[in-house]
Amino acid sequence: MTFVVVIILVALIFDYINGFHDAANSIATVVSTRVLSPGAAVVWAAFFNFIAFVVLGEAVAKTIGKDMVDIKAIPGDWQLWVLLCGLIGAIVWNLITWYYGIPSSSSHALVGGYAGAAIAAGGIGVILPSGWTKTVVFIVLSPLIGALLGFIIMVAVMWIFRRWSPNRVDRFFRKGQLVSAALFSLGHGGNDAQKTMGIIAGVLVASNIDAGAANDIPLWVVLVCHAAIGLGTLSGGWRIVHTMGSRITKLKPIGGFSAETAAAVSIIGVTLGGIPVSTTHTITGAIVGVGATRRLSAVKWGVAGRIVWAWVLTIPLAALIAALSFYIYKLLSGF
Repeated sequence: MTFVVVIILVALIFDYINGFHDAANSIATVVSTRVLSPGAAVVWAAFFNFIAFVVLGEAVAKTIGKDMVDIKAIPGDWQLWVLLCGLIGAIVWNLITWYYGIPSSSSHALVGGYAGAAIAAGGIGVILPSGWTKTVVFIVLSPLIGALLGFIIMVAVMWIFRRWSPNRVDRFFRKGQLVSAALFSLGHGGNDAQKTMGIIAGVLVASNIDAGAANDIPLWVVLVCHAAIGLGTLSGGWRIVHTMGSRITKLKPIGGFSAETAAAVSIIGVTLGGIPVSTTHTITGAIVGVGATRRLSAVKWGVAGRIVWAWVLTIPLAALIAALSFYIYKLLSGF
């Protein structure tokens, strides 16, 4: 039981780190356009991160808990260690990318870490194609959908408000960004907190504490996971805020509104469908789409290219760190 509590605490630490690592996703545009101060922005985002469970349910948590890895196919003594090592892989990769200000995906770090530890313990056969197929497909689709919606929404609002003066448009969308930032934070909290919920559900199943946890997530798990990601968001992720808010493209309130709205629509839609996507990928794609409405040169493609490389490397490197963690455990335990 003590070991179970330790793993749950580590999962909540990951959830907290996810919150401050991905705070940039929720607040970068609203801070870079100076609609809100950084302090006010993180409070705004954290609140909507927390209440997301009321709106968006548990479909993603169930995907993580039972559709990614066949935990019961792993030897019983190793199941909890697989979950712990998966979390270690995700946490270490998140801290590395946070330190260097790279907006990588906490979501893909988690699923990569979980998969890496699971394969190290039970071989490739423990990976379940059903959950991985939709996850891998949306690694590609989520930034593309974000970019397309960002471009479309930006073009639409520019046409709708074309007769307004620039100052009037600016004032209107400064208020509009409060709504779009709230919607994006709702989607972020709903999708990302559920991933940690799925891992904790896996811990409860593997330890035989609650055999049905992966199908019916306990309320206490829902609440503590949303609280942890909300507290993490309150801590901010200022290195990544700078990259997301100004280094990809320069945003005004109308652009910030369009990017956040595009990303929010994308994330909320897939969350209701139980698909664990990267909120980082989605908002980055939306920002690129908005920037491209001015001209392609308005997007700093060199920065965007480095971000894409981080995306490509996240799953394999988080998996490698997790697998090495598991092998170290085996070595020290004498297996």
